Order: sequence, then structure tokens, then C-alpha cells
Amino acid sequence: MKKLICILLSCLMLASVFALPASAADDAFVPVLRFIAASDTHVRSDSDTTCIRIEKMLSQGYALADGDAAYNKLDALLVAGDLTNDGTKEEFDKFWSYVSGSLREGTQFLGVVAKNHDGYVMPRKELRQNFTDLTGLDADFHKVIGGYHFIGLSASDTDGVHYTKAQLSWLREQLDAAVAEDPAKPVFVTHHEHNRNTVYGSSSYEGWGVTFFNDILNAYPQVVDFSGHSHYPLNDPRSLWQGGYTAVGTGAIYYSEFTIDDTRTYHPEDSGDTATYWVVEVDAGNRLRLRGMDVEANGQLCEYVLDAPADPANREYTPEKQAARSKAPVFADGAALQFEPVEGGCKVLIPAAESSDGMPVVLYRVSVVNKSGVTVEKKWALPKYYLADGAQITECTLDGFSGGEYTVSVVAETAYGVQSEPITGNTGIEGVGAFVGFFLYLGRLFRQFFAAIKMLFV
Repeated sequence: MKKLICILLSCLMLASVFALPASAADDAFVPVLRFIAASDTHVRSDSDTTCIRIEKMLSQGYALADGDAAYNKLDALLVAGDLTNDGTKEEFDKFWSYVSGSLREGTQFLGVVAKNHDGYVMPRKELRQNFTDLTGLDADFHKVIGGYHFIGLSASDTDGVHYTKAQLSWLREQLDAAVAEDPAKPVFVTHHEHNRNTVYGSSSYEGWGVTFFNDILNAYPQVVDFSGHSHYPLNDPRSLWQGGYTAVGTGAIYYSEFTIDDTRTYHPEDSGDTATYWVVEVDAGNRLRLRGMDVEANGQLCEYVLDAPADPANREYTPEKQAARSKAPVFADGAALQFEPVEGGCKVLIPAAESSDGMPVVLYRVSVVNKSGVTVEKKWALPKYYLADGAQITECTLDGFSGGEYTVSVVAETAYGVQSEPITGNTGIEGVGAFVGFFLYLGRLFRQFFAAIKMLFV
């Protein structure tokens, strides 16, 4: 009987594994290609912070490769634009000094220059030529490494034109050539800006997407497209998108950014502490492994394994499938809110909710109800899911209240809006006085009303 139970349990475990997309626990993955994909290094003349992060990133990539007995190579470093912050020649020289000083023989540099930060100072032709003179790489490139094709487009050589028709025609030609050689292999494409309405940060509202490439790329399911510009966190599940092709947001080496409800371009106080990149690997079966890494913590944030993305039938990471897999987070038994007094309010200390679907908890929603049962405040708090060593307690400050007893309720939320059961707590607040508190309350109501109106047009 015991033997039968063990067999049944084993079968159930296997069924649960194969019911999900290929997981991070795949020990059979043996790379035949490995590269780093990053962006937005924003090298500045008055700071070495991101330069040091470039060194750390490459050191970590080489350490990972050296520790792999099956495949110990780091084949390329890909940087998807905004190499510099102000686009000066001094900054480009500095960027290349740190990159070239950290690259080992056998690792090829691949990169593009962007219209905005990289193009702030130099005319475009000069910008592109300076990039080529410095790195030895054409600003628009097509390279083959280990039998896999890499195609990159920089901002055009024409001032006032983002990408020219000639560049877009060239992209089609290069994709045709790559696919003709082997349609089963992924083809890696890079440019600076996200494609509109693909990865996190690319929507019309978020504002960091462009429309030049989607019509072209949708005709090539082999494409795996890397882009930056938004600085939105790469370990947010929305930063991996599949449709006609596969799109991957690269995060940023410089700082992080978010859109939350009607708040666009939100930068938490510690956003400058973030520096993230992908280690990308391909195996002999053309499976793709993406490992999202945190430079400063030297830790892994997330991992995906994509079955042969060149096959349009393999699309486990569409927004619809991701949303369908999203399950409610849970607070541990006995988890409780804690409160610390602040002037006219309190600081709420929120314990970490646990994911039940492998995706991070990306938001806490906080509601405050007065003793009459009226909801007097709704706020959100951002957990530090974007850091590998992020704090387990999330803080939310509530202030501007009249004195009295309040009930605070918190729910945890996934990237796809699925919410946990609430945890609640009661706290007394030594307020600002009834008169001032009343007008502050009216102000909060107006803010909530206009926020709701604004969201109707998002």
C-alpha cells in the first residue's frame, strides 16, 4: 500500500511539472550559446557608479560561465542603447574604457546607440561614426555568433528622423537571410525602445514604446527582441511578452521605474540602487533560458525557459496565458500589520505576502476606514520585488488624519491584478484636529475621484 501511495504521489508531482511552462528547475539545460543582454548604462562624466556596475556585471557573467563545466563561454555582451547619459565624447570614451577593460578574449561586444541620451550632443552621422570608431562595430549590425544571428539598429544617421525607411528595409533583408539559413533557430534583434504594447513600459500610457518595428517583426516568429529605454524591472512578468515574436525588456543598469495605476514614471527612493541584466542561453534544441540578474546583490531575480521560440506554436508567455496562470498571493498564518505613530497619522508595516504562482507580489493596496465605517483613504505601497535582497517588510505612511480609531486593510496583488485575502488591523491616530482633518479628507476624496476619471482614458 505504501509503495502504491508513493507511486501515485510521484505521478502527481510529474503531472504538476509538465502542466506548467518549462521551469527554472531544468537541470538538463546545456548551453551552446551564452550572452549578456543589458541596456541603459547611462555612463556619466561626473560619476563612476554605472561604470563600476558594468565591471561587476561582466565579472558575474564570467563567474557564471567559469562555473559551468558543460559550457564555460560568455560569447557576447549586448547593450541596447543609452550607453551614455549626456551623449558626450568623454562619456562614450569612458563607457568603452570600462567595457573593453572588462571583456575577455572571445566575448564580442554588440550594441546600439539611442536617439535620446546618446544623441543629445553629436549630430547623428557623427554619433554613429564615433560609435564605430570606438567599438569597431557598425551602428547597424548583423553578426553571427556560434551559428546564431544577432541584428541591431541604432538611431538613424539623419537628424530629426528616428529610423529611416532604408533601415527598416535593411532589417527585413537581414531577417530573411537569417531565417533562410535555419528557420528553427531564434534570431536576436535589438534596438533601444520597446515595441509598442508588448513588454511592461511599452504601452501608449506608459509612453516608452515605438511603432516602427512591430509590423516587420510579427512576420518572423524566430525573433527574440531585446529593448530598454523604460527602465521598468525585468523580473516583472510583464517584461517578457510573446505574440507574433518574443519581446524581452532589459531593465536598466542605471535605475528603475514603474507605472502604477494613474501614476506614470514612478521612482521609489531606492530606484537608484537597482541594476539588472539578463544572462541569455540557448541549448542544442534551441530552447532559450533567461536569467534575470541583480548586479549590486550579485543575485538572481527570475528565470524562464522558453521551448524553441522560433516555433509560433510555443507561446507560453502571452499576456493572456500569464494572466490566466496568475493566482492570489497569500499572507502567512498569523501575519499581522504593525503600526508606528507619525504626526497626524501612522506608518503601516506590511509583512511580505507569499506568491502562489511563482510570480512576484508587485503591489500592496491599503484602505483606511474610520469608526463610522467610511473609507477615508486608499493608497498603494510598492514592495521591493525588483531587488534580489529586497526588504521583507513594506512600509506605507498614512498622514493628515483627524484623531480617532481607524481600521487599516491591506491586500497583496500580482502584476495581473489578482489579489490576496485582506489582512486588517486597528490603530489609534493622534490626528491634526477635526477642522483640518475634514478638509484633508475632502482633498483625498477629490484625488480619488479624479484618479478614477483619469483611468477611464488609459
